[in-house]
Order: sequence, then structure tokens, then C-alpha cells
Amino acid sequence: MPKLTINGQAVEVPAGTNLIEAARKVGVEVPHYCYHPALSIAGQCRLCMVDIEKTPRPTIACNTPASDGMVVWTETDRVKETRKSIMEFHLINHPLDCPVCDQAGECWLQIYYMRYGLYDPRMRDEKVHKPKAVPLGPHVMLDAERCILCSRCVRFCDEVTGTGELGIFHRGDDSEIGLFPGKELVNKYSGNVVDICPVGALTDRDFRFAVRVWYLDSTASICPGCARGCNIEVHVNRRRPHHNEGRRVARLKPRFNADVNRWWICDDGRYGFTFVDDKTRLVAPSSREDGAVSDATWEEAIAAIVGALGRFAPAEIGVFASPKMANEDLWALRRVLEQCGIRRVAFRVPPPVPGDEDTLLIRSDKNPNSRGAELLGLDGDGAAILRAACVRQVKCLWVFGHDLLASAWDPAETDAALRALSLLIFIGTNSNATSERAQWVLPAAAWVEREGTYTNFEGRVQRFRQAVEPLGQALPEWDILGRVLQALGAEVGAPRAERWFRELTSGVPAFGGMSYQAIGDTGAVLNAPSAGQPRSEPASRTPLR
Repeated sequence: MPKLTINGQAVEVPAGTNLIEAARKVGVEVPHYCYHPALSIAGQCRLCMVDIEKTPRPTIACNTPASDGMVVWTETDRVKETRKSIMEFHLINHPLDCPVCDQAGECWLQIYYMRYGLYDPRMRDEKVHKPKAVPLGPHVMLDAERCILCSRCVRFCDEVTGTGELGIFHRGDDSEIGLFPGKELVNKYSGNVVDICPVGALTDRDFRFAVRVWYLDSTASICPGCARGCNIEVHVNRRRPHHNEGRRVARLKPRFNADVNRWWICDDGRYGFTFVDDKTRLVAPSSREDGAVSDATWEEAIAAIVGALGRFAPAEIGVFASPKMANEDLWALRRVLEQCGIRRVAFRVPPPVPGDEDTLLIRSDKNPNSRGAELLGLDGDGAAILRAACVRQVKCLWVFGHDLLASAWDPAETDAALRALSLLIFIGTNSNATSERAQWVLPAAAWVEREGTYTNFEGRVQRFRQAVEPLGQALPEWDILGRVLQALGAEVGAPRAERWFRELTSGVPAFGGMSYQAIGDTGAVLNAPSAGQPRSEPASRTPLR
């Protein structure tokens, strides 16, 4: 491993590390535009110049590997003057769009100009004008005038997705980013080009002109769109609710995790949050009798559930848990099932069409916590529960979030099963065809409105945090189930997600020793299976007692 000195600080880095990354090791930022650690080296922006002793002129840091004994200086007068000249070059034809540009506030042209530019402009000629507001695809808008030709987006489409929609066309001042003829930017990861664009050339059509970024608050979270569990930031609009059409969640952005999603997130995950503020959200408990719907209090709803659990025999009650529920919710549900002796429980409801999958991030399982539900022993036969309902062996059905009528099961059989029930209880975030049949409907908080953990398909337990307040009277499922447990006479501690997780870690060996603090922002891997146990069967999968 080469040892070098950067600004007087000694550092040792792996062989092949470039000087930008080596400088980061000692807390030194080398400004750059075209360089991105996940992409090939282009060396186009020339902003990352540094001085290396015994080298006659400044050298680009992105394409210079660290070598043993190298002495690097990043703040010499010559380097500062070079950066200032490069910034002037990049801004020669750049329009003064900052007041109307979506990138304002997180634009590296603005940031680097204030840090390294601050020059007196010398150009008096008319700027070169290029196309503005050009849709490249359903999610991305191009403003060619703002582009500094860093080529990040081109390399992303060539090297990460392999779809190659974008290129740099023409020469000199006329050079611009564009689509190849007959192409459209419609790959499954197209939104990432907006994230990696260091300026305002590529903007998000969904977020465009919605709200200024300095009004947004950011919360670390996990994407609930599939079993990958990509790390994300939830950007919420608390301070300007009248902006963005009143939508509280303004956008989702990928959050770097080297073990899960690195820098990326798919478009389905990025734009899959609209249900949070959708008109179909359930905001208060309600009951239905003879087709008439009336609001109810939480006390009345909990009493109705507890009454049903006492009125029907355990074998007459079926439960459809959801793999979209957090580990804490599923553990609270298991406590209820054990308290009542209910054994007809399942969480798998087949989707009407199989989910797509690729080798980058996307998983065919479109649920964030199927692995957690398996580990808690909730993996029963859902079709068998419906068949039992058809012949009235199951008289009470408790459904968490699923729309059974939209599943891939036989629609006639599902309809018959629901009609044969004496009582249908639904808990979920949004109404659907199944909730429309339920006698009791209870509103659950969405994942951005609460705390909890998911276990992804690789066995990594990851934490998501509350970004906004729940709509209306919605509650986390663990809170609802805790109230049911308490009404059943069981001992229940403080109403906090962390308490339920601590209880889970004591009851399921795979989670043993974990804590919210240990999970942190990057997650923690489940305990390994015991010796001799097949990898396909979780070692700590504990059946309901």
C-alpha cells in the first residue's frame, strides 16, 4: 500500500487509489465535476488540479494514482489560480438561471464558484444558446445551456445500466448532451442521472418547480419497494406546505450504502411514495353496518377486535399479515396470535403479475420484509385460509394492507370467501377493494410516518425513521396491536418501536444481540445459521407456540 503526504498529512491508501479519494482519507476535498467513484475516469472538467512535488505543472487528481513517497499540495497559489480559471471557463456560456433553477441550493457550480471562483468576468461576447426544457424521458428534463459536459450521465447509461441512450454531440461551443436518434431515457434507473448531475442541466420532472431545496428536511430511511431495501433519504416539505401542491413528501433520494445499493435507486422506488399523500389514505377508524359507514374511536375499534377474538374460536380466525409490515409490527402480531392461540396465519398474497428483477438492484419480491415475516414463523398457506373461509371454517378474517380481490388467486373463490365471512377486519394505510368489504377498518401509519426496521432478502436488518407526522388518527401497526394485547390482559411496555424491537431480539435468535444503535444507518446482518443447517432455511425461524 503506497504511503504519501497530502498537505503535510501522511496517509496510506490501497494501491490504485486516485488522489481525490486519497485526499478524502485525510479530510481534504479536491473539487471536481466529472469524477464519480462509480464511473470510469473521464478527466474532462480539469477542476481537480493539484500540485505534486517534482512535477512541473498541476496534475488532475482523478486520473493520478497515489504512489509511494508522493507529496501532494491542494491549496498552492498555482492550484488556486488554475481552479479560478477553470471555473471561469465552465461559466463562459452558462446562463444566469439560478433564481429559477431547481438545482439552486445544491448546485456544485454555485458552491465551487463561492469557494474557488469569485473572479471578475472577462467575457463580453453573447453566450452560446442551446435548447432548454427538453424532455429526455418520463422523469428527466434537459437544459442544455446549463450543461458543463462532465459526461457523468453518458457514462452512467453506458456503464451502469448498459442502455446507452445519451451521448455528446457536435463540437466546441456547440457540444451538447442529447439522445441518440430513436432513443428515449426510459431505463429503470433513469432518475439517477439527475442525482449525479453536478449542475442544473438534468432535473427531475416530478420535482420540477415544486419547492426550493432549502425548505426541505431530510430523514434517513429505507425504500419499501422491494426486498433489496435500498437506503434512501426522504425529503419532506414541512416549512412550505402550500408549495408542491400540499404534498408532504417532496422526493426520495438514494443514500449511499456499499453493501446494499451503493449510490443508486430504481425509478419504481424513487417515485413509489405517492400513496403516502394519496386521497385513498385511511385517516380514522370506521365501521360498516348494512352498507353504512360511520366513524369510530380507537377505543371502540380495539374493543371490537378484542370482542371478535373472544367470540370466535381460534380455529375460526384467519390472519393475513403483510410483508410490508416492519419487524416490530410482525412481532407484536405474533404476540397477539400466541395470546389467542390463533394458528391460521399467512403473509404471502400472490401479485396479479410476477415482479420484474435484474442483476443491479431490482428484486421480483416487491415487499421490503418478507424475510422478517419468515423468521417470525408467519409463513402459512394463504390459499388454504381462503378455502376454509369459503366453507365457513374460518368466520373472521383479519387482513393487514392486502387487497385480496386484486391478487392472483381465483377472483370468484376470493369473492366467495369474503362474502362467507361473519367479520372482516382491515388494517392498512390506504383503502382498497378488500377494505371496502370490511366491517372494521383501522388506519395504519405509512413507513415515512413512523419508525421501525425491515429485513432485506440478504438478511440485513435496516432501520427507517419518522419523517412526517401520521395523517389523521393513523397509528403504527405495533401500536394498534399493542393496544389489542393490553385489552386482552397481556403485559405491554412503553409504546415505542425500539421497545418492540428489543423484545423481538430476545424472542428470535436470528436477531439476538441487535439494537437500534448497533443497526445505525447502514444496517446489521442477521446471526448466521447454526452448523449443519441449510442456508435456505433461516436458523432462527421459530414457529408459533
